[in-house]
Amino acid sequence: MKKRLTLIQMDVHVNDVEYNYNRVQELLSQSLSENPDIIVLPETWNTGFYPSTDLINIADANGDRTKALLSAFAKKHNVNIVGGSVAVAKDNLVFNTSYVYNRSGKLVGEYSKMHGFSPAKEDKYFAGGTHTTHFELDGIPCSTVICYDIRFPELIRMAALPGTELLFVPAQWPTMRLRHWQVLNEVRAIENQLYVCAVNGCGTVGRVQSTGHSAVYDPWGTNLLEMDTNEGIASVDIDLAVVEDIRNKINIFRDRKPELYNL
Repeated sequence: MKKRLTLIQMDVHVNDVEYNYNRVQELLSQSLSENPDIIVLPETWNTGFYPSTDLINIADANGDRTKALLSAFAKKHNVNIVGGSVAVAKDNLVFNTSYVYNRSGKLVGEYSKMHGFSPAKEDKYFAGGTHTTHFELDGIPCSTVICYDIRFPELIRMAALPGTELLFVPAQWPTMRLRHWQVLNEVRAIENQLYVCAVNGCGTVGRVQSTGHSAVYDPWGTNLLEMDTNEGIASVDIDLAVVEDIRNKINIFRDRKPELYNL
């Protein structure tokens, strides 16, 4: 099975919610010229990555605005959307949440970031999620984690174990740790024998530059696509037969010995 992934690397404006919603609609519309099967957005594209007490006032209440936008667009254009993530206000808390819609506009996946990036105090201002998500897009078993989550191999293995073949990683990853971004996504693809589609933001938050370099890695760790540091749209075709091939040749899931792992 072959599918086209279309990555939207967005320059998110911090605290400028109206700009961001308008811009994401423009970029989604532009991405249709790529003939995508799955469109993927970056992390916290509605508010920017800005851990602050102000977030509760500008976050999307219950995710309603975001869900309506993504659902309608997916249904109208018969396309799958992995909606990156948005800041969502719920029960007087703020969550960093990803919504996924299939071609009929149905919500098929929802995931809230488990690991808040403590050096930026994300864990102080965002509530953490408690479970992984698993869904299918055009018959492909998928999962999503968010940004800092990629540093936790236990979580990625949990996401991979139910037969996941395509993992999405929306992020706002800084330039100062670009090499980590590249290596971690590549290694997670190799060690879990799946495709990794990692979509980063670009632009600045204060003095911090989001590095862009959105990328797709195949289960062999081959870099199939890597963007630059600018806002833009890029696409790549993936062949899911590669997953079956490598898992038949090197069956790490069969050879695991979890009873010996004292974690």
